Amino acid sequence: MTTPKCRWPWAAWLLLPLVVGCQVPAMMPGGAADPFVAGHGVPPQIPVDPGAGPQHPAAGEVVNRVAPPHEPPAPAPIPRELSKVSLPLYTVGPPDVLLVEAIKTVPKEPYKIERLDQLQIQVEGALEDRPIQGTFAVGPNGTVDLGPPYGLVKVVGLTTEEAREAIEETLNEILQQPLVTVSLAQPSAVQQITGEHLIGPDGTINLGTYGRVYVNGKTVAEVQEAIEERLSEKLEDPEVAVDVFSYNSKSYYLILEGFERGDAIRRTPITGNETVLDAIAAANGLSTTSSRTRIWVARPSPDHGPDQILPVDYHGIVMRGDTSTNYQLMPGDRVYIAEDRLSTFDATIGRLIAPFERLFGFSLLGAQTVQTLNRFPQGFRTSPFF
Repeated sequence: MTTPKCRWPWAAWLLLPLVVGCQVPAMMPGGAADPFVAGHGVPPQIPVDPGAGPQHPAAGEVVNRVAPPHEPPAPAPIPRELSKVSLPLYTVGPPDVLLVEAIKTVPKEPYKIERLDQLQIQVEGALEDRPIQGTFAVGPNGTVDLGPPYGLVKVVGLTTEEAREAIEETLNEILQQPLVTVSLAQPSAVQQITGEHLIGPDGTINLGTYGRVYVNGKTVAEVQEAIEERLSEKLEDPEVAVDVFSYNSKSYYLILEGFERGDAIRRTPITGNETVLDAIAAANGLSTTSSRTRIWVARPSPDHGPDQILPVDYHGIVMRGDTSTNYQLMPGDRVYIAEDRLSTFDATIGRLIAPFERLFGFSLLGAQTVQTLNRFPQGFRTSPFF
């Protein structure tokens, strides 16, 4: 009688480690044991008797000490509609528009009168019906007009004291011992400082005779300091007020995918309070070919790390008021709205069959034309080609 052979010899080998109390290490490709699978990455420890005293390792014995698990820092929460954050301190750049207002502009002595300056002139002893008192502008020709019968006096390039002497000399021809007082009411350079200044492509603003000031990448306070430092070359302790008149350098992008018409990209300056729904509303909503389920925000990483892709639940936002995916937009964000798949398929089919439709339509038109002409008495039947 033949002895039956064991049908499962491998079962004994698998049960053998369990019998002797050993563990079978998980194997990685190549035969190496995976430490994170066989023991979950924790080295084996020797059980310690609670009642025993302190144990000291024997000479030459290696003791495995378990390091506390290192937990990665929790990612910062993503700002949303109901949990918005303030954007970092704004730094200006092209093509922002700055509003500069001159508060204190006292020229350094000795100041030479320039064209378009405003002079405060007062004359005692003038004619009663022709008084000279008030503010007079220096004309483009470099003179001030005192009115008839006094005439014009050239003052450009003179100090206020020299201008007083020139005016007094002119009035001595008409008046007897006039007393003239001249002071600078407002230099013409104030008009070049005060107003709106566009930041050029080179990152500077133009202050006229005071030159250009580099402001790219600076905060408003830093821009104020840079302007005052440049003005201090010709003015005594100048003071200016600076604000951003138009925010143009920081923006987000809305990309509408379009199969036939091409992608539409809209750049919108950011003010720090926009959300995904605001971006869609600024584009007058979604088109009939836009997908409602394939919308996301692509946020570039400032440290050249992996970019963030934030899926958007459009139906949840507009139908249920769910704000969990109505993200607050940051400078440089791309709100991507993909095209509807069915619309893409329909457009693809239309482009494939359009040449055949034109060909068959042309053939049918030609055949109908021939049939119509054959109804006439002569037609094409007399032709040898038909």
